[in-house]
Parts: sequence; C-alpha cells; structure tokens
Amino acid sequence: MTEDRECRVLLVGMMGSGKSTIGRLLAEATGWPYVDNDELVRRSHGTTARRILAEQGEGPMRAAESAALALGVTIPAPALIGVAAGTILDARNRERLRDGGVVVWLRADADVLESRAGGADHRPFVDAGGDDWIRDAAAERDPLYASVADIVIDTGRQPPEASAKEVLEALSGMAACGDALTP
Repeated sequence: MTEDRECRVLLVGMMGSGKSTIGRLLAEATGWPYVDNDELVRRSHGTTARRILAEQGEGPMRAAESAALALGVTIPAPALIGVAAGTILDARNRERLRDGGVVVWLRADADVLESRAGGADHRPFVDAGGDDWIRDAAAERDPLYASVADIVIDTGRQPPEASAKEVLEALSGMAACGDALTP
C-alpha cells in the first residue's frame, strides 16, 4: 500500500468469508458508511447481480460487478466497501483494488466457506456447483487475493466481532487510516 491512498477500506474474499457481516460491524465501530457490492450493482444497473446472471449470463454479471467496484472506489473516504468475490479474477479490477484504498482480505478455509455459503439466496454459483465449486474457486482466487491484500484476517477461526477488531487494530497502524480512526 502506498501511504498517499485515502482510508477507503475494500473488503475482499470469497462468499462466506464475512464481508457483509464484518463490514457492518466496522461501520458501527467507526461511523463510516458501509456499501456492499449488491447495493453498488443496484445503483449502477438498477437490478441485482443474481438477476443479471439469470437473465443475461455470467459475462454481463461480471461486468456489472466490475462497474460496481469502479463506483465503490469513488465513494469518499473514509468508507468501507464490500467487493464481489469474483472481481478478483480480472487484472483491471486487481489494479483498481490496489489503487482504490486499503485492501483487507477476509480469508477462510474452504470448509468454513462451504458451511457459511450454502442456502444464501444471492449465491447462485453455490446452488449450481456446490462444495466443489467453492473449493475450486478458493484455490484459484486465494493467490489473487493475496496479491492485492494490505491486510489479511483469518475469519474462519474466530467470531466476526473478533475479526472486525483485528481489522480496526491493523488500520489504526496505517498512516492513511490511523488519522481517520482518531475521534
């Protein structure tokens, strides 16, 4: 991370890693706005990523998620942004993440992700591919998340409140965010 970036915290990780839950906890603790990918897709496309996937296919859905990320990195700092898991697959998005703020990778093992992701209405890939899809996707994406992460938090070994506290502790030591966290 370069120190000239603003404290826009970009939460990345696989579905089930805790982006929404931890993002909301961080928003409560800091008073900063939290905006997740689903909201950003609705703002930019007037519908959900799941509907775009169902009606237009994976390519247009990925494009909508990329547009959501582009919108997210323009939200005035300090802010917390939940990023769609699949955006990491695109090199341009990885560059947006690196340039857009402090990237926090919420990491969890595939077993944890499987237990958390099943049954969620907004997770169609799990519906179609199940546990194998999660394992394969995590194996492909984890090195990409690692390549952009300024902070890595293992969310699989602790409750979300402890993960949020770890994020805050890490942010407080960064020039870009330490001042923003000071009351």
